[in-house]
Amino acid sequence: MALQNSLSSSLPFTFKPSPLSSSSSSSITKFFACSIPIPKPSTTSSPIPRHLTSTTVRATSSSSSSSSSSSSSSPSFGSRLEETIKKTVSDNPVVVYSKTWCSYSSEVKSLFKKLGADPLVFELDEMGPQGPQLQKVLERLTGQHTVPNVFIGGKHIGGCTDTLKLYRKGELEPLLSEAKAKNTES
Repeated sequence: MALQNSLSSSLPFTFKPSPLSSSSSSSITKFFACSIPIPKPSTTSSPIPRHLTSTTVRATSSSSSSSSSSSSSSPSFGSRLEETIKKTVSDNPVVVYSKTWCSYSSEVKSLFKKLGADPLVFELDEMGPQGPQLQKVLERLTGQHTVPNVFIGGKHIGGCTDTLKLYRKGELEPLLSEAKAKNTES
């Protein structure tokens, strides 16, 4: 207890005994849960880094130019988001759902840059509350909950490992060429 009191007074976080240690006579070591104050993120937007030459999406609008729908009731938010993702993926040759801090995402974006591809990049960590929502819908659509989440020619490719595997086998560049040709025909 003395250690806890001395630590609590000198550190910016607090320790609380874990509910696992209910019996004081047992020989179980007491565990402590640690509460650390986390500063709120800055609300100022930072400029797009110069090293990113691909199209990067920082935020999206929930309004849509096509308001006509074949169903009489309005679709739920999740299904509207799902339809938006499907349309985005089909309308663009290469789409990458990414996070700015993810090294695997950076590796995939660098590879596409090296190959001369210009993917549409969605930085999920910079999209506010819509980022995690998009990631959940992507998981539902693809079964993949990690980033990067790569689509080429309207088809889900996978993540970094899958993309690099295609590149090493010589199959990525033909996919990119085919997707680009498909997109220019549309």
